Amino acid sequence: MTAQGLQRLEDELRTLKSVDRPAVIRAIAEAREHGDLSENAEYHAARDRQSFIEGRVLELESIVSSADVIDPSAFTGTKVRFGAHIEVVDEETDKENAYQIVGVHEADIKQGLISISSPLAKALIGKDVGDTISVPAPGGDRTYEILKVTYR
Repeated sequence: MTAQGLQRLEDELRTLKSVDRPAVIRAIAEAREHGDLSENAEYHAARDRQSFIEGRVLELESIVSSADVIDPSAFTGTKVRFGAHIEVVDEETDKENAYQIVGVHEADIKQGLISISSPLAKALIGKDVGDTISVPAPGGDRTYEILKVTYR
């Protein structure tokens, strides 16, 4: 996991514990004041939210406590490894994309963060600038050329 990914998870955990958990406790208490709990939709929704929060807190505590942080800026060269920022071009559409290979728990494709266990990352690992890779996709294999690899 990268240091930034760990920080995001720690921030989420802190928010869940200090903001969301107290808010849902207040919502449950308020819903109880409305009387009959068997037909109280607010109460059941708050309990469901509480269950989700507690489950996520346990999950995040487990991830954070066992996280192995790797500093990608310590790497150099043009070979793709964990933490690399990669620019690729789709050889079929000529569309360029930029990604960073990160840990499983910090992946977010909307931010260009791809999981080390994703098919694209697996195809990229160990390759060098100028190499062409083929990645299995639902609509058929996609072919990409690696344009740039940096570590920061």
